Amino acid sequence: MIVAGFGFRSSAKVAACEAALALAQPGHPPVTALAAPHDKADLLAPLAHRLGIPLIALAADRLTGVATPTRSRASLHARGTGSVAEAAALVAAGAGARLLTRRCISPDRTATCAIAQGLSI
Repeated sequence: MIVAGFGFRSSAKVAACEAALALAQPGHPPVTALAAPHDKADLLAPLAHRLGIPLIALAADRLTGVATPTRSRASLHARGTGSVAEAAALVAAGAGARLLTRRCISPDRTATCAIAQGLSI
């Protein structure tokens, strides 16, 4: 499984998430799922539908404490992890997942995307 995890501000638009995904994806296999915190996942529904892949809405407690290479103070304060995008990708990709791409930030700086690969693809 190849998962694109997202973190974004409440002001983000789906176009910002799509731009962050485009920055994260070059050189990697196509993503097979999108993932985000459950309270914000609805924003990604149109993108998941357009790509024809599932959207995984993750409970907040599944992201808390996930170790990520990025250490954003804002993410640590808001969600208890250094990068919501990296944590979402890793958790949704399953046990033993590894990051293919650290978080990439959309040009408008409202969305981030990271890509992780699970053990089975």
